[in-house]
Amino acid sequence: MNLPGIILVTGTDTGVGKTITTAALAAVLHGTGRSVAVYKPCQSGAADGDSDAAEIVRLAGAVTTETGVVLQQPLAPVAAAAVDGTPLPPITAHAERIRELAASHDHVLVEGAGGLLVELDSHGGTLADLGSLLAAAIVLVTRPALGTLNHTALTLEALQARDLQVFGVVLGSWPRNPGFVHHSNRHVLGTLRVPFLGALPEQASELSPADFRAGATAWLNGLPA
Repeated sequence: MNLPGIILVTGTDTGVGKTITTAALAAVLHGTGRSVAVYKPCQSGAADGDSDAAEIVRLAGAVTTETGVVLQQPLAPVAAAAVDGTPLPPITAHAERIRELAASHDHVLVEGAGGLLVELDSHGGTLADLGSLLAAAIVLVTRPALGTLNHTALTLEALQARDLQVFGVVLGSWPRNPGFVHHSNRHVLGTLRVPFLGALPEQASELSPADFRAGATAWLNGLPA
């Protein structure tokens, strides 16, 4: 499978490791000499000092990053925008900007907010709709713990129903001391009809940028060359 030009990174839930997975993907691609842009349509939780773009640059290196809209509260975009009194751009505006970035970069990684069907604008547009507009490939980030098989299956079913290409599945936070359930889930995820791209160690973000970049290729060993 060739590496797609536009890759959307979504998760089975919030907090599954989408940002760290995006950073690892960016590090691998950038490390092979490809030009990489990372675009986040909606960044929530800015009041807490969160900046996914800054974290990605810190870990992955000199990649282009851009955020469509920044929201203060750590809520889903529509709810956070209502609190802030901030209008949300339609997903068509995000798609247009992503196409512009794709024209000047080898790869554009688009990190979603929450899960696949979280609304990104006031008209009900979701990351899935954005993926359809862009004919993008999807990387699905999931948990290794109990419950992940159902959450993963539901998300893959939603992607299939929309005829969206799944580039692969990533475990976003592999525990330092995995138990039987973690190993069992990893085995099952590795037998799905979509590629298993790898697993990122928990607390990978606490590594130095040099160690993170060095480890990213080994973690995502399912990526095609």
